[in-house]
Formats: sequence, structure tokens, C-alpha cells
Amino acid sequence: MCCILGIIDMKQIQRSIYLDFLIRHIDKNIIKVISGFRRCGKSILLQSFKKALIKNGVAALNIIYIDFEDIKNEDLKEYHSLYKYICGQMQPSSMNYILLDEIQHVSDFEKAVDSLFIKDNADVYITGSNAYFMSGELATVLSGRYVELRMQPLSFKEFYEASSLSQNDYLSEIYEKYVTDSSFPYTIQISGKQTDIQEYLNGIYNYVILNDVVGRLNVSDVKTLLSLIKYVFANIGCPLSVNKITKSINSTGRKIDNKTVERYLTGLLDSLLIYRVDRFDIRGKRFLKQNSKYYVADAALRYLIVGRKGQDTGHILENVIYLELIRRGYEVYVGALRNGEIDFIAKKTDGLCYFQVSESTIDESTLDRELQPLKKLDDNYPKYLLTLDEINAEADYDGIRKMNALKWLLDE
Repeated sequence: MCCILGIIDMKQIQRSIYLDFLIRHIDKNIIKVISGFRRCGKSILLQSFKKALIKNGVAALNIIYIDFEDIKNEDLKEYHSLYKYICGQMQPSSMNYILLDEIQHVSDFEKAVDSLFIKDNADVYITGSNAYFMSGELATVLSGRYVELRMQPLSFKEFYEASSLSQNDYLSEIYEKYVTDSSFPYTIQISGKQTDIQEYLNGIYNYVILNDVVGRLNVSDVKTLLSLIKYVFANIGCPLSVNKITKSINSTGRKIDNKTVERYLTGLLDSLLIYRVDRFDIRGKRFLKQNSKYYVADAALRYLIVGRKGQDTGHILENVIYLELIRRGYEVYVGALRNGEIDFIAKKTDGLCYFQVSESTIDESTLDRELQPLKKLDDNYPKYLLTLDEINAEADYDGIRKMNALKWLLDE
């Protein structure tokens, strides 16, 4: 297995969805914000965008790129100094493209960014990983004058294409590596080196917890926070309420209240370590406040914290499908019925899609159970049943389309 992916130059992996987003917004009078989980590829995307600008005729002198994780830019981490430096580099008679990478390291960065934004010859792009970027604070400090691109680690399709394979016989093997080795781009370069992968994932996890959650929320009882994370990770795809999480943690001997659980969950959501999917009552056309579901940013991080005993591969697949749906631009909800549930309602401006996700429906009773919620719907929106089945992988059940989930993941 270690030779399937080999050594990959990460700069060669095309993140076309994200790059196209930036290209569409060139010269538009709005700040472009690229946010996302740490180490998901934001810096490489910004470098790719710089190359795209040059390829399209922009002179190198008109591109000001600053990486604030590079020590040579230490003196620019104060907003007055940053603003003065950029103004000194700008070409006065033409458009300047200002690319500021990991700008959360600059104190009061928004003051410099807002001042650059009001210039007629400045097109500003910023990236950030800090939870500051994932909260309502960003809208306040940038006065709402921005459009945000939220990046994720590699999709299954990006991971697959990085493998340089086209034979479908390898799909299941590549998927296994995708969910166990990680979707973080760098792990492709160390494929097969499990110790190195574990150390890398540990570094990401610890940094996010200590800086984006503990540091930002001033958490004093870190052990209880870690217990909460482990519980949520272990129960991805399961209905969870704040009260249920509180009771579970208290049953282990730790003490926590509902208000603190809500606060911790908000911090974890802001950091993009986890995602919450709310329930929608299909018949009543209303959102339900209880029993939301949670998913994790990367399946391998879940294995790191929870372990691989009883791997819960069905919910892992559900997790992967959820991330792909939001990557494709859907708003996603859990569909609540009186006697049943639809895993995902995926909404865009042009309508809905419904998705049931199951590891396998070869067993007739499982197939019937998964189809029943979809059969209860009385509209004509597309309905899908996604599984890992390789035998009888494709079928149509009165308009409900069964597909192999891995081929669906590659189908865009």
C-alpha cells in the first residue's frame, strides 16, 4: 500500500474549485478572505493564485505577497508598519494585487486591510487559520466588506487524482488510505510512514486545541474539554444534545454544565475542527433545536483521538459525504420525519437533493430500511442512496438512484 501514492509535489495538486473562486473575484471591489482549518492548503492556493495572475499578464511588480509565518516578515506584524511597507511597494498607476498569508499574526490587521481596501488601485486577498476568522468578529472588523472562501483539506477526488491512478480497482484501497492516513495535503508526501503521519496529525490537533480553542476561550479545565472532544468524535453522525453531552461527561466523574458545553462547542465549531448539522422537520417545515449531528474535519483525526477499535465505517462514510456536500456549495440539514430520518437534505438556490448514506445495502432488510424515508417524500427532487457496495452498486428504485459512493465523490 505504501507505494500506491508515492511522493507527490503538493504544488501540482489542482484545487480548481478554490482557485476558480479567486479568479472569478479578481478586481471586484471587495476583500477576498480565504479561511479554513490549519494546514488545509491555503498558502499553496495563494501561491497558485499568484502564478495565475502572472500567467494572465499581471506584472510581478504589481503583486505584493507576504507570508507572516516567515521570520523575515517579523517587522510587519504591526499594522502601521505593514501599511507603510505595502504602500511603498505599490505601483501608483496600475492595479496592485495584495496577497497577505496568515494575516492573523498581525495585531489589529483589519486596520491595515481596511485602509488598503479603500484605495482604487488595491485588490486585497487575505488568508487566516485562527478561530477569529470563523466567527462573527470578522464581519464586524471588516465592516462586512468581504467575501469568504472556506477551504477544507483534500476532497476524495483531489486525493485520488494525486495518486496518479485511473483504475477503478484501486478505489477502495485509496478510500481506505484517505480516511485513515488523513486528507491533509502534506500526509500524501509521507504516505506509508505511519509514525510520521501520527506525529503530524498530533501536531495539528494540539496546536488547534491549545491556540484556537483553549487560548481563545481561556479554558482552564483542559482535560474536560478533551473529554468533550473525544465524546463528540466518537459519536459523529449520531443525534446529540447539549444536555446529553453534559450528562455523559459528568458520568465519567468530571464536572461540567450545559452553558460550558455550549461554549466549548462554539469554540470547536469556530476552529472548524467539527461541523454541526441541524435537523429540519420536513413535514412541519421548521428547524428543530435538539439533537443536531456533528462531523469532524478529517476522519484520520477522529481515529487519532478515538482509536480504530470498532471503526464505525458507516458513520465515517457519512462524514466524508457531508464534507463533500458543503464543499460543493450546499447548505446541509438532517431531514426529520415522524417515523424516520433522511441523512442529508442538500439545498442550493435551484432546489434540493436528498441523500441516504449506508456502508452496504446488500442485505435486503438494510436496503428496505434505507429506502423507506426517501419513499415517504412526495416531491420530485433528486433522491440518492450512496453505499460502498461494489456488487449491485447501481440501481433505480422508483426514482431513488442507488450509486457507489466513491464514484459519486469522483463525479464532479
